[in-house]
Amino acid sequence: MKRIVFLLEEDSMKVLLEGLLPRLMPNLTFQCLAHEGKQDLEKSVPRKLRAWQEPGVRFVVVRDQDGGDCREIKSTLTRLCRESGRKDVLVRVVCRELEAWYVGDTEALGRAFPGTRPNALRSLERSRFRNPDNVVHPSDAIANVIPEFQKRSGARRMAAVLSRENRSRSFQEFLRGIERLWTSMQAEPC
Repeated sequence: MKRIVFLLEEDSMKVLLEGLLPRLMPNLTFQCLAHEGKQDLEKSVPRKLRAWQEPGVRFVVVRDQDGGDCREIKSTLTRLCRESGRKDVLVRVVCRELEAWYVGDTEALGRAFPGTRPNALRSLERSRFRNPDNVVHPSDAIANVIPEFQKRSGARRMAAVLSRENRSRSFQEFLRGIERLWTSMQAEPC
């Protein structure tokens, strides 16, 4: 059976993807494995990739950039994948953190948190937030305008409403990468 296994830094990404991907890519078969942060993910990647022997499975490793250098993070994760004997792993680094994807779709934030004042949401569209991937702490920016925001419950709410029309380039690249991977997998013989 063909499927994609996502190796994720944290549980909130798992919650988001499990709700979002079936909506945006209904034919995608996948499994999400959350880790307890960056270090746990990086220790786990080589072990899991080496041990996983199931045919028809491809992997996607997803980690937040946080304050690190995006190219270095991607290079490190790619090296870990190669060292495990797998060269076909897709690595995606979420620019700054997952919540940048939410800042990139303020309309979805308004639907997910209907009690939020429209002016508060508009503040997330001002010039310093115009490129959500450059916002240093997007989760803090969201919490400032939506005090009840929590990472896990926020991911669940956003999974139901986040759209492809998103200002986050990181989000767009993530979706394009998954679509290309899945399309190439479908073209491979069983």
